Amino acid sequence: MRIYTRKGDDGTTGLLYGGRVAKHSSRIETNGAVDEAQAALGLARAEAAPGSELDEMLVALERDLYVLMAEVATLPENRPKLTPGTSLVTPEMVEALESRIDALSERTEMPAEFVVPGANRRAATLDLARTAVRRAERVASAEPIEGSQVAPYLNRLSDLVWTMARWQEGDEHLSARRGPASRAEREKEKP
Repeated sequence: MRIYTRKGDDGTTGLLYGGRVAKHSSRIETNGAVDEAQAALGLARAEAAPGSELDEMLVALERDLYVLMAEVATLPENRPKLTPGTSLVTPEMVEALESRIDALSERTEMPAEFVVPGANRRAATLDLARTAVRRAERVASAEPIEGSQVAPYLNRLSDLVWTMARWQEGDEHLSARRGPASRAEREKEKP
């Protein structure tokens, strides 16, 4: 199999079940942003111990994003050809994210204020992945797919990745030093 096809040299790319669109079309921009988010999740996974709960969770999320990208890469007239859970995001996939958020939230004390990212490397990579997912969500919102679960999935995914980062911080986020919130507080700290 050759890696290059030369078909995209004209500035277009092929879609699932046929059709071609410009590489700068909103659906390709969405898939590009999701691809970046998936790679960022992969970076976070590289920080996880192989076979750990975090590793397995991230692999499952990365695979879900393949499903999401297949849906986005399909013309509206070809949507009936999509298979739920394989090439079409389902409500159950969104609900599964909510269940994971709830389960992790029960195990981890969540911060009551803004978090300063970087308490540890695993959490920092998850925070970076969260920002990539949020960007994908913003890009996807430019041209929503009618009747699709793509937007809710990306929204819940960003919430889950934020929750995963707090879980990976443990209590480190609770004790992390935060800067003073106001000029008056900064003045009080001066000797």
